[in-house]
Amino acid sequence: MSACVGYSRMCARPPALPLVDFSIGEPRQQAPELVARALTASLQQGLAEYPKVLGEPALRQAIAAWTSRRFTLPTGFLDPDRCILPVNGTREALFSIAQTVINPCQDVKSLVLMPNPFYQIYEGAALLAGAKPHYLNCDPGSGQPDFRAIPESVWERSALLYVNSPHNPTGAALGGEELAWLVGQARRFGVVLAVDECYTEIYFRGPPTGVLSVAAQTGSLDSVLSFHSLSKRSSIPGARSGFVAGDPAILAQFLRYRTYLGAAMPPFIQAASRAAWSDEEHVVESRRSYARKFAAARDILGEHLDIQLPDGGFYLWPEVGDGEAFARELYAAEHVRCLPGAYLAREAHGLHPGHDRVRIALVGSEAECIEGLQRIRRFLDNRPHASSQEKESAWHS
Repeated sequence: MSACVGYSRMCARPPALPLVDFSIGEPRQQAPELVARALTASLQQGLAEYPKVLGEPALRQAIAAWTSRRFTLPTGFLDPDRCILPVNGTREALFSIAQTVINPCQDVKSLVLMPNPFYQIYEGAALLAGAKPHYLNCDPGSGQPDFRAIPESVWERSALLYVNSPHNPTGAALGGEELAWLVGQARRFGVVLAVDECYTEIYFRGPPTGVLSVAAQTGSLDSVLSFHSLSKRSSIPGARSGFVAGDPAILAQFLRYRTYLGAAMPPFIQAASRAAWSDEEHVVESRRSYARKFAAARDILGEHLDIQLPDGGFYLWPEVGDGEAFARELYAAEHVRCLPGAYLAREAHGLHPGHDRVRIALVGSEAECIEGLQRIRRFLDNRPHASSQEKESAWHS
């Protein structure tokens, strides 16, 4: 049972209203027609043979072409045969990479660094690989950790650093200078830099910088891995399709691990993925839809929360006092589900960066999101014990 469903069952019975679920980052927009056509046209292909974990050359070439265009990479920098590995969604890959690069018998390199709050897979991957999570609290103003404050003693004990840019849930993206510094530190201390960039294509002011662009400026992919997904970019989470690009030596180890695991992408999903990576029109329209949802959030909740466009992603991350109490009361009053921020973070270094927040995922249709936002507004208007501080609290990416 998920945590969000768990708190829902502890609430008073909600009113007879349809559920609006803002709790899970699962895009529920219409899947692109060209992807659906490619999928159905390929259903009979390759069923009589095992698919290759490395993926078909045509898929890797399509990914290399998109990545090179998007991140302005030099010709030939990203070899589709050595530097790209299709994966069954970034969730699977972000988990598996820890199992690949961490030696549980190695006491020296025993830490996995991750932002706090974080995507829960980072923590689970570290623990199940026999490592210890080391939480880096996100700054409330910047929405990202202060990576430069990491002591050298921590770098020396670290095997893997998860970076999330744009970040879930704050929406904050790292700039080129900060990414370049992280690349340098990873290489200096022998740390694998795993950059989760699954939200890079949902942006509003300009495309966020990618770590591959920064790596290209150094002429090397050493220590760098970039993770991308069609779940967010193309609104097809059910396809479980993404890729990892970067250091060919690490990817060779990763391919060997995933071959034993049997983590191959079905041929019809590969065909649908090629279609998605080869088209930008549906991505542009998706961004327009998310922009309209954020505009609606600002209009509807503006008297209670200072809603700003994030650098990327589709989350609101407002301060609400006690986040779990807020989520329970909202669900009981309006049958709207959001995720308490405490479920996305841990208390670390004397702070709990998620306790006073909730995450609201604007992933449904525009009509559903507007309905849910209006119910939140009604709840805030009528909440008898909401303090003026809660009503005036601001959310910044």
